[in-house]
Amino acid sequence: MEAGGRRAMGRPRATSPAALERRAFELFARQGFDETTVDDIAAAAGIARRTFFRYFASKNDLVWGDFEGQLRRLRALLDETDPRTPTMDAVRRAVVEFNRFDPREVPWHRQRMELILRVPTLQADATLRYASWRRIITEFTAARTGLPPTARVPRLAGHLVLAAAVSAYEHWLASDERTSLSDLLDEAIRHLGAGLAAVLDGAEPAP
Repeated sequence: MEAGGRRAMGRPRATSPAALERRAFELFARQGFDETTVDDIAAAAGIARRTFFRYFASKNDLVWGDFEGQLRRLRALLDETDPRTPTMDAVRRAVVEFNRFDPREVPWHRQRMELILRVPTLQADATLRYASWRRIITEFTAARTGLPPTARVPRLAGHLVLAAAVSAYEHWLASDERTSLSDLLDEAIRHLGAGLAAVLDGAEPAP
């Protein structure tokens, strides 16, 4: 065992980012996010404090997991879409697939989103990270319409799709565990798409 780490009795050391996340989430559930320190997490995981920072830059960073990798996955899902698929159908299918999880992972993902959407000290992080998520939708929409990402219509699409996804997540968290996140996301973006379709279809390419 590394110096500085205090392994929880009877539990193996956490030796991966995913295992470290699980230990941290267990502590957050018992103690609260703000009350749990990096030292607490390292001790529960049986690792030194410096080892924690090899995996994550901060406690906030741990909550988001491999967010950059997930953004690459969302971009790939959009890039793989058949060009003949209507823009909002493509966005809806990609976002639903992006948020599809193995049933064994759903409880952990639910806890992650509870933290992200409901802990005030994580809101600054959420604003920055969701801006990156929104940018992917904006850029995809811009490419489909022939407009620059700074144009009004792609920006509108990015903001509205993010809002629809967040509203679906809030409903999911407020519902029982039998409620399907995929169905909520599909419905929210489908309703949004009905209103945006005419705007996107009528968007003029930049000169």
